[in-house]
Amino acid sequence: MKKISLIGSTGSIGRQVCSVVRRYPEKFQIVSLVANCSAEVFLEQVREFKPAYAALADEDAGKKIAGEIPAGVCFRCGEQAALDGVAYGDTDTAVVAATGFAGLKYSLKAIEAKKALALANKETLVCGGELVMNKIKGAGIDLMPIDSEHSALWQALSFKTNAPFKRLIITASGGPFYGWTRERLRSVTPASALKHPTWNMGAKITIDSATLLNKGFEVIEAMWLYNAPLEKIHTVVQPESIIHSMVEFDDGGILAQMSYPTMELPIQLALTYPDRLDCDLKPLDFEALGAIRFKPLHRKDFPCYDLALTAAEQGANYPCVLNAAGEIAVRAFLDGKIGFTSIAETIESVLNATERKKADGYSALREEDSRARARAEQFIDNQL
Repeated sequence: MKKISLIGSTGSIGRQVCSVVRRYPEKFQIVSLVANCSAEVFLEQVREFKPAYAALADEDAGKKIAGEIPAGVCFRCGEQAALDGVAYGDTDTAVVAATGFAGLKYSLKAIEAKKALALANKETLVCGGELVMNKIKGAGIDLMPIDSEHSALWQALSFKTNAPFKRLIITASGGPFYGWTRERLRSVTPASALKHPTWNMGAKITIDSATLLNKGFEVIEAMWLYNAPLEKIHTVVQPESIIHSMVEFDDGGILAQMSYPTMELPIQLALTYPDRLDCDLKPLDFEALGAIRFKPLHRKDFPCYDLALTAAEQGANYPCVLNAAGEIAVRAFLDGKIGFTSIAETIESVLNATERKKADGYSALREEDSRARARAEQFIDNQL
């Protein structure tokens, strides 16, 4: 039985990890359950799975449910308590589904404890790619990508991150605003941006998908996961979200991974590989589908995507700064403080104010993150 520490249990990915465990209770056990502040959902999960350890990072949220935790569960709250949950007891796999820069510290903790890492947190590799991959190599642990695009690449490469390839082809849905003019984009509201055409995800990643910043993040992730130079990574719009990514090999052959849009397949596969178990998915009906379309993804048409590739080209601290500015800008947009097109303007302003330098270690990355957030907040305040 695989014993799991689940970090970010109440988010979209975390809840689907719970579905996989629920499907195969004889194969998986959640030993440690960690979330940020969604106390009521978290309490339901604790009652159902009865982990040995449970922690909420938000102390106030934790205090609200402390008296309702089932007997036999060690419950703590606070940031350190949450971090301790990564390597608690005899867990062998850490599923890091926490969102934002905060996910990086959980991933580093899992690597330090030599736990296999099932990674759903993009920021781990966007912000700390070199640091993380070097530590994984030193620890000799497995890294299983949960992101649907990177799981697709991983599958096409026979579950190897060091397999040879000619080109990685990452697909994008194009989001709800593909083909819109900049003038029309100025009228986009949070409600309309949260209506993704093919995926059901959390708010932050849904907005990042609408701006295509998320696709830029995936390019940066691919560079680290597969040791791929930027020129060997291609992106293409695939509106139906049926092909989740492809790998082209030296002989010209291309392997694609296909399914209807679902995160449960990559989540379950990260926990069961190299075995493939029934995931209760609807089989692809090719006749009903009729066609699978492809459209170009021009970087200049999507300023956030363009800025992400620029940060990838610059390297060093730029991807970390990119992410921090993006987190602040998206939150400001969702809160109604700035318009949709101001997300890119905020990120660009912060990147332009950044001095390129190598950020060695987590502390240096955290300083870059903090500095970039302050600059983004200042830029937004100046627009109000």
